[in-house]
Amino acid sequence: MKKALPLVLIITTAAMLSGCTFIFQKGRRVDVEKISKLQNQLSDMERAKQELEDRLKNDIRDKDVKVEMLDKGLTITFVAEVLFDSGKADLKEYAKEKLQKVAEVLNTTAKDYKIGIEGHTDNEPIKHSGWKSNWELSANRALGVVHFMIDTASLDPTRMSAIAYGEFHPVAENDSKEGRQKNRRVEIVILPKEIKKVKANGE
Repeated sequence: MKKALPLVLIITTAAMLSGCTFIFQKGRRVDVEKISKLQNQLSDMERAKQELEDRLKNDIRDKDVKVEMLDKGLTITFVAEVLFDSGKADLKEYAKEKLQKVAEVLNTTAKDYKIGIEGHTDNEPIKHSGWKSNWELSANRALGVVHFMIDTASLDPTRMSAIAYGEFHPVAENDSKEGRQKNRRVEIVILPKEIKKVKANGE
């Protein structure tokens, strides 16, 4: 039988995901309910992470995709070149197969969670592709993934959001080819549910 996760681990991990602060008092029913909800969220996220790693294992091995638990939620990061041609925002045909694998998990294990799609670029100025700036490129790439998830993979549009960060949220230095490649990315984030702060009086 699988052992229950320690209470401290449940609270710490779920608080990291949701960014919320909790004040717990021993024996209060509302606190027990909050703990139960946090434990369920953690379990969902763990299962979704495992399923995504299984479905995308070849892409993860080739370093085209990364699946990790971050403060903002369970994050699937695609290197931009896997999804798009340079300077373009139209999804490559074979990229759709990879996104479909993600969508299957989003429609099952993570079906009760909202999804954020983030577009990111390096800091190279737009020269030949016709976009006004990296803002437009990152926005249209994020929207391209959103439209695929809704139109082809049948995700509920009320779950979806698209965010453009342009060049301003790098994960590596832009002074090398390898660093710029890491910064050109699309992140699909399974967002933790908001759990309201528990007040000392139980309200």
